[in-house]
Amino acid sequence: MFKTLRQVAAFALALHLVACASLDRPQSSAPVQVRILAINDFHGNLYPPDGGIRIRDPRDAAKTVMVSAGGAEYLSTAVKELRQGHDNHVFVAAGDLIGASPLLSSIFHDEPTIEALSLMGLEMSAVGNHEFDAGVDELLRKQNGGCHPVQGCKGTLAFKGATFKYLSASTWDTRTQRTVFPAYRVKKFDGIPVAFIGLTLKGTTDLVNPNGIAGLRFDDEADTVNRLVPELRAQGIEAIVLLIHEGGLPTGDYNECPGISGPIVEIVGRLDKAVDVIISGHTHQAYVCSIDGRLVTSGDKYGTIVSAIDLRIDRDTRDVLSAKADNVIVRNDKYAKDKTQTDLIAIYDRLAEPLARRVVGRIGGAFTRANNAGEASSGGQLVADAQLAATAAPEHGGAVIAFGNSGSVRTALQPFGNNLVTMTLTGEQIRQLLEQQWRNDNSVGEFLQVSTGFQYRWAASQGKNQRVVPGSLTLHGRPLDPATSYRVTVNSFLAAGGGGLQVLREGRDRKPGMLDVEALEQYIATHPGLQPTALDRIRRVD
Repeated sequence: MFKTLRQVAAFALALHLVACASLDRPQSSAPVQVRILAINDFHGNLYPPDGGIRIRDPRDAAKTVMVSAGGAEYLSTAVKELRQGHDNHVFVAAGDLIGASPLLSSIFHDEPTIEALSLMGLEMSAVGNHEFDAGVDELLRKQNGGCHPVQGCKGTLAFKGATFKYLSASTWDTRTQRTVFPAYRVKKFDGIPVAFIGLTLKGTTDLVNPNGIAGLRFDDEADTVNRLVPELRAQGIEAIVLLIHEGGLPTGDYNECPGISGPIVEIVGRLDKAVDVIISGHTHQAYVCSIDGRLVTSGDKYGTIVSAIDLRIDRDTRDVLSAKADNVIVRNDKYAKDKTQTDLIAIYDRLAEPLARRVVGRIGGAFTRANNAGEASSGGQLVADAQLAATAAPEHGGAVIAFGNSGSVRTALQPFGNNLVTMTLTGEQIRQLLEQQWRNDNSVGEFLQVSTGFQYRWAASQGKNQRVVPGSLTLHGRPLDPATSYRVTVNSFLAAGGGGLQVLREGRDRKPGMLDVEALEQYIATHPGLQPTALDRIRRVD
């Protein structure tokens, strides 16, 4: 067989090397460790939001405290530190990164926020309903870059678009029969593929201006994912993470999940078991849950929390062995400011100053966020009145009552930036809505500001579902009939059941309208010399 001794020696050496390599190779490989960092509902909060985040008081479980948190400068540093020691990592989001943004971002069409998140290393995000506030064409510009079609480029350089990728598996362009953005993205960690699917909530059509989403279709969330699973498995992908802009309503603290309810529970229960982890949003809640045997997370809002999710993936099966999460508060007293973010914000601050000074109209008195004993404020009533005026005409919704949540008025004269939604509620549903202002633990959740002509009384000393004084609900002096239907306007956050006001999800014949900030600007411009109105629409009786 061998013609020379040299050939025999070479063959023997080769066998020896193969044997040594086999002995050196580990018999079983350790699982691949992957860290996912996730946020949701950032809403352009480049600066920390007023109030930060409310959590259980560590010194007294019966109380809560506010913690200063969030903002792009601190969030960027938190993400960097949470990546340390993790060779395999990815930074993702569950939608509503833009839209309903503070002035510094919104005045530049949210370009500063896109740039800030790109600088942080965000890699992919689901598309939320607020991403469609200015229409699908404008969202595509946010992804791809280019100057605003009407106002041009206001920044120092031409807008380059997001470096991260939007994903929209359930959002279809009916003209092209293709999803508006890719349905999913696959990233490999030590050679193991992990699929990230992005979903917009099915109810988006009820929350944004229909003109901006003409020609789009929003499919059922669970059905969409279940159709994709065979396609992913055909590619050898077993680890699947869902980024979904829909969420739930828990009753516990930011790292807990007692009593979780809301759409996410039903959606997860219908998902193919191949889906391993669900990163959710939309309801502005913080939770770490196990639903139907799967890890489900949400990171509050405005960058106040980063969900740090750790996966262990089997190298042979390529499937997730375990998943755990920790909601990390982006404390402003713990994390330093990222200079890159600070410099970016400073640039836009300088550019924003002359734009922010644009005169819209003139008022005749000071409107504030300060609530009286009944929880009414002059600024809140002004916003509610503006929303009623914008939707009172039959062609705009035919509203007779408008409600605004106190949390949406971030400064005395700037509402949140949500689309208005007018719907039909019965008098009984309106009573239930007012009762839902108090959470299950009897603390106040979202106290509503009410429009002119509507009044009611409430008692703090009464129990659950009994705080609204019977018979006190009136509209222009007449008692509300529990069985009569009324057209009611709220913002899109409330319309989706935000703040725990779930009865608003039952509203019928919905008509989306303009942004609340546009309604306010229009109202001030057409009512010169506005004075604060009497704070007698909501009265506390004890």
